[in-house]
Parts: sequence; structure tokens; C-alpha cells
Amino acid sequence: MSSDDEREERELDLTSPEVVTKYKSAAEIVNKALQLAISECKPKAKIVDICEKGDSYIREQSGNMYKNVKKKIERGVAFPTCVSVNNTVCHFSPLASDESVLEEGDIVKIDMGCHIDGFIAVVGHTHVLQSGPVTGRAADVIAAANTAAEVALRLVRPGKKNKDVTEAIQKVAAAYDCKIVEGVLSHQLKQFVIDGNKVILSVSNPDTRVDDAEFEENEVYAVDIITSTGEGKPKLLDEKTTTIYKRAVDKNYHLKMKSSRFIFSEINQKFPIMPFSARALEEKRARLGLVECMNHDLLQPYPVLHEKPGDCVAHIKFTVLLMPNGSDRITSHTLQELRPTKTIDDPEIKAWLALGTKTKKKGGGKKKKAKKAGEKAEESTEAEPMDATTNGATAV
Repeated sequence: MSSDDEREERELDLTSPEVVTKYKSAAEIVNKALQLAISECKPKAKIVDICEKGDSYIREQSGNMYKNVKKKIERGVAFPTCVSVNNTVCHFSPLASDESVLEEGDIVKIDMGCHIDGFIAVVGHTHVLQSGPVTGRAADVIAAANTAAEVALRLVRPGKKNKDVTEAIQKVAAAYDCKIVEGVLSHQLKQFVIDGNKVILSVSNPDTRVDDAEFEENEVYAVDIITSTGEGKPKLLDEKTTTIYKRAVDKNYHLKMKSSRFIFSEINQKFPIMPFSARALEEKRARLGLVECMNHDLLQPYPVLHEKPGDCVAHIKFTVLLMPNGSDRITSHTLQELRPTKTIDDPEIKAWLALGTKTKKKGGGKKKKAKKAGEKAEESTEAEPMDATTNGATAV
């Protein structure tokens, strides 16, 4: 019996081909959902409609997978679609009644996640509502996030440490006269765990301490980078705007109000583990019930944070598998053409960008490599910083 249990334990990481397949299937769905969300971003489009379309697509596509297996496999949204505009930093995924719309020139940050059997792929992307190249400070802040992401991809490698990544991304942001936004954590991902214990801090400061950690082979990370032309110290302006929550698994409490008990049992049935949007609950009763659940720490909120009005904020998030043959970035989207006002001259940053993402194997194992176009693009990682600043990440 115990050897079976051990086998179960062992099979849940990237050493199992089936696990890799599930991560990649989730990634394929979330990359396409992101593409769909971007195509819906037009002036006067309602934000809630874009969020709904993103979530529906993920639910539909993931629901079509592993349909006819004996043991039911959980799958669906791992993080609700968020569309955060301009100086709004993150987690804006409004209720159905919300009338917010996009406008020409908006800097739109889209954030979403999908899972297959608890194996999670998340993605975050920034798109400006305009035709033609993005210029000025908007280009700087997006190039800062993207170049920081490219550097992080090369430093989240077995044997390297979380604090090296924290220092490097701050240096990149500074080169564009931008700041990395404080309080953003990049988490290790595990089966059904979106916020694993190994984390990379966005900014190290006295208030936020995390354990030193070294990256290891066969781990998976959600690398999360948010940059700002402002101070990078976001504020919660209104708790009422919070709509995304996650069940705090280790907490229990006997709720007093009927509406709270109703909503909490609905959460336990529908969203026992992954973050969810209050939009997906029976809305009339949700608001009151959520308040009591929050007061007793039964739910962890994902608050809507803001920089100051006029600040530009950009977001790039990707999922990376630390495979034995190198890092495999499985989520991304091509950026618009950027014409930042700054160029990268720092030799240290250039050296980071020149690092490969694949582990060099003796005997030049190039035979299989050309099969998939996406993988081939990853092979020739953008060593030149200018590539990293112009159009950015290779589309997967």
C-alpha cells in the first residue's frame, strides 16, 4: 500500500509526462483565451463582458478535455479574467452590473488562469488600445515589464536563488526609469496550489520578508511582474471593489447569517480551492454573505489596487516549467511594437538577456528541435536587449 502512496506522491511533478501534458494543455487554452480577450478590447467595450468571455472560453475549452475518463478530472478557471486599466494595478473583474468601459488609448492589463486536473497555467499581458507603435512612457513601462520578464525567465533556473531575481528585475525597471510594483509575489505552482510556499518577491523591503529559496529542477513558477511609472506603492481605494476571493482552506467558523451560510456552501461546492469571482455566485445574496465570510478569515481577498491617477502600469505574467533540458515558458503573447524612450546600455542587464534558456547537452541534440515552430523560437532566445524591448516575448 505504502509504495502505491509513494508512487502517487512522486508522479505529481514534471518527471511525469502526463503532468507536463496537462500543464501544456492548460497553457494552450489560456494563451488562446488571452488572444480572445485582447481581440475584444475596443473603445466602449464593457470590461465585465471581456472578463465573462475570457472565463467562458476557459470553462468551455477545458471542459472539452478529459471528458471520457473513468475518474472525474477537475478542470476550469484557475484565476478569473481580470481587465485592469491604466493606473489600476490588478484584480479588476467587476460584477455584472458594472458599467465600466474601455477608451481609446487605455493601457489594458489582462490576467487569467486555467487548470487541468489542478495543474495551473496563468498569463498576464499588457495591451494599449491604439493602432501603430506604442511610444512615450507607456512604451517605457511595458518594455520595463517585458525586459524584466525576459531576465526573470533566464534567472529562474535550477541552482539560482529567488533574491537574485528580485534584485535583477528592479535593476531592469530602473533602466527604463520605472519601478517594480511592491507586494507582487511570484509563486511556485503545484497541483491545485496557485500560491505555493516558494516565492519571488517583487521588491525587497523591511516590511516584506520571504524565505530565501533556490530553484530546483522539475518545479513550476508563475513569474509575475508589474511595473509603474509612479512610485510602485499601490493602494486599496475601496474594499467594495474586491470581487475575487479564494477559500482559506485551513479555516472554519460557524457562520451566523443565513445568507453567509448559503454563499459559503456554494463556494465550497463550486470553488473549494481555486480563486473565483463573486460574479459567479448567486449575486443578490453574495455581497452580505461575503462580508461575514471575510470577517472570519474564511476567504482570502484579491483586492483591486491602484497607483496614482496618471501613472502608467504594465503587467507581464508567465508560467515556466523548469524541465531537465531547460526552462519552458508555456504562456505568453506577442506585444505591440514598442518605441521606448530609453535603451538598455547596462552591461549586466545585457549579459542576463544573453543567457540561454535551454540546458546545453553534449552531442548537440538538435534532431527533434525543429518540429514545433513555437519551440524553435524559444530555442533562439532573444539575446539582444533590443529584441526584448521591441516586440518582446516569443508567442507560444
